[in-house]
Amino acid sequence: MKSREVRLVSRPVGLPKPEDFTVVEIDLPDPGEGEIAVKNVSLTVDPYMRGRMVDRKSYVAGFELSETLTGGAIGRVEASNDSNFSVGDYVESSWGWREAWVNSTRGVRKLGELKAPASAYLGILGMPGMTAYVGLLDVGQLKEGETVFVSGAAGAVGSAVGQIAKIKNCTAIGSAGGPEKAQHLVDDLGFDHGIDYREGNLTQQLMQCAPQGLDVYFDNVGGDHLEAALNCMRPNGRLPLCGAISQYNATEPVPGPRNLAIAIGSQLTLKGFIVSNYNHLRDDFMRDMTDWVLSGQLKYRETIFEGIDNMPDAFIGLFTGANTGKMIVNLE
Repeated sequence: MKSREVRLVSRPVGLPKPEDFTVVEIDLPDPGEGEIAVKNVSLTVDPYMRGRMVDRKSYVAGFELSETLTGGAIGRVEASNDSNFSVGDYVESSWGWREAWVNSTRGVRKLGELKAPASAYLGILGMPGMTAYVGLLDVGQLKEGETVFVSGAAGAVGSAVGQIAKIKNCTAIGSAGGPEKAQHLVDDLGFDHGIDYREGNLTQQLMQCAPQGLDVYFDNVGGDHLEAALNCMRPNGRLPLCGAISQYNATEPVPGPRNLAIAIGSQLTLKGFIVSNYNHLRDDFMRDMTDWVLSGQLKYRETIFEGIDNMPDAFIGLFTGANTGKMIVNLE
């Protein structure tokens, strides 16, 4: 079995470029004892991967130059030397950025009967969906009737955050880039307010949407969004810090919020979190999120690129606003 794979050939400076990547073809061995051979059907690109392309210590190991990149993938077992996995089983793994792989089953999760398209298990029923779920409900300690603001709301995580807030009978406000995405939040996803962050002062727009203030701000962007949210938080508000995509391609240090002192007098809680530390909530997440998706309470959208050659373009598109919902690369 052959596989075409994407490798990092140079560390990006600023916004990644197609020339930072290359696609190579390799021959895969037959699976050995305790191993399986898998053909991937759907691959994910996610903003956190940008940090792994920098040569620095982080919460997850960095990518090495000239080695195949890794990331979330859904695949189908083609051959098995592990009695727990059968040919035809769909599996979730970290062996993304490649068409196929042969390896041990350590860290591989069998999905069982798929209740949604395979790609959904990389998005709304995968890591992004779980990030929204634990970030809002556990880290953010959401209570019924509160007001929630989420940045990057047209993306995979943010779109789920706002909809979960609505399911929990809360007011949902989201920001996105451009009038079409802002309207999508309201018309398609049921948010109460959609803000186009490119239009006007963010603090003023937030105050118009939430004159009584915010109880929870789910931060995917950082920078000016975090600063604006701090201006609008109610006493004892909570700010789950999920990401800071506005800073991922910065070539110089980015100043922090100028108004962080507001957190003292308002007794705010700002808490960063990594979804992999919340695996004890996975069963709750899968039960609730699957029910919400199948019942139509929670909608999701995907932006699809086709073929392994388009992996770099899909990844770069995360930082240029090319996606609405989850960015996915399908291989079949």
